[in-house]
Amino acid sequence: MTYARADHISDPDTLPRMPAWVTSARAETPEDVAFLSGAALSHLHLVLGHTDVPHALLRDRLALRAAEACVARSGRPERAGELRDAVHLLRPGDRPGPAGETYQSWRRAVARPVSARALDRALPTLEPEQIASWLAAGQGAAVPRAARVLEAVLTAAPRSEGAALVLAEAALAQALGWDHLVPLLAAGLKRADLRKRGDDLRLACHRALVLSAVEAVRQTADLARRAAHLKAVAPRLRAKGAGDAVEMFLTRDAVVPSALPLPDRAARRLCDRLVDLGAVRELTGRDTFRLYGV
Repeated sequence: MTYARADHISDPDTLPRMPAWVTSARAETPEDVAFLSGAALSHLHLVLGHTDVPHALLRDRLALRAAEACVARSGRPERAGELRDAVHLLRPGDRPGPAGETYQSWRRAVARPVSARALDRALPTLEPEQIASWLAAGQGAAVPRAARVLEAVLTAAPRSEGAALVLAEAALAQALGWDHLVPLLAAGLKRADLRKRGDDLRLACHRALVLSAVEAVRQTADLARRAAHLKAVAPRLRAKGAGDAVEMFLTRDAVVPSALPLPDRAARRLCDRLVDLGAVRELTGRDTFRLYGV
């Protein structure tokens, strides 16, 4: 991603924390809320500029969080574990179901730099002309721009909440000069917020971004530490293809052993070894059909 680079040497243990006056402040007016969201986004921008941040992994993890929020708002019962299963345990030719498709849409949205082509791929049910038209509705400062795009899509297609949020996140990323979409609004907005319009919707977006940026900073610091540890133990792995396997763990929220570039038994042994070394976690708690992640 394109971010402001930190002046000092990057260290995952010294990533700056969100200032307490942002996390503990009680915003009483719309101006206060807008100020806090700007401060939170600015701090997140700074944190993302550190070289030790595993950007692809962070985006994939935030995509899961965004999908979980979207699925919950739709009234479906699936949560993070079920969404991971729906996508990562798919067999060739199978379909993931509505919740899994939502998760896949967010994963596609964050995987490539923000562009019309990438958004077409993430939202295959929409026409390219629709996407371009809705994105053009957003101009000006970052949060108002994202809110206008969100409102334009929801007004024209009230049932397309997922697409509206993806496009709003894309508008936010473009306004902030980020070359990849970083899901923030989707996890912070409530179901009632998506029925708001105009100033009320813009205020809801500001509030959502304060909460989501704080959580994204916390998650960034956690993943940076975990990724640094995985890189530190990587030289101790002897299996052929272990280096490529480590790169997969550094870019994906969850990995099924059969997806690793090793024979099945060797892949399972490598995952167990990484768990023993504290470098990855088993995410399901099951004895079979396991998933692993940093």
